Amino acid sequence: MIEFGMGSSLRRADYTEAAKRAVQDALWHNSINLAELFGFDKSAMRITLDVGVQRPDLVDAEALRAVFPYGEVTVNLHHGGLDVPRPEGEGNATVMANVALSVGFDMERADG
Repeated sequence: MIEFGMGSSLRRADYTEAAKRAVQDALWHNSINLAELFGFDKSAMRITLDVGVQRPDLVDAEALRAVFPYGEVTVNLHHGGLDVPRPEGEGNATVMANVALSVGFDMERADG
């Protein structure tokens, strides 16, 4: 399963907060309980989170992992997203983050 999300930080140029909001946006699109659907424990979920922002070096990957209550989470930070300068030319840009959230299970481990 894959979901996409977008989040922003309007005034503080907080790349982590924009990314967290994008993760939450992606999660709220999903109404399927994938683990129960396939008979797995929720802790067996393998979650890959790809995050695109203009300054990936300013994103706290641990803060993004903390959004997920269970599962093995891998966070990949990429250059992407968008920084939108203030119209008046002063202050922090609006930061926009994009995420792709993939969820799966280790089928070999489940069989063993």
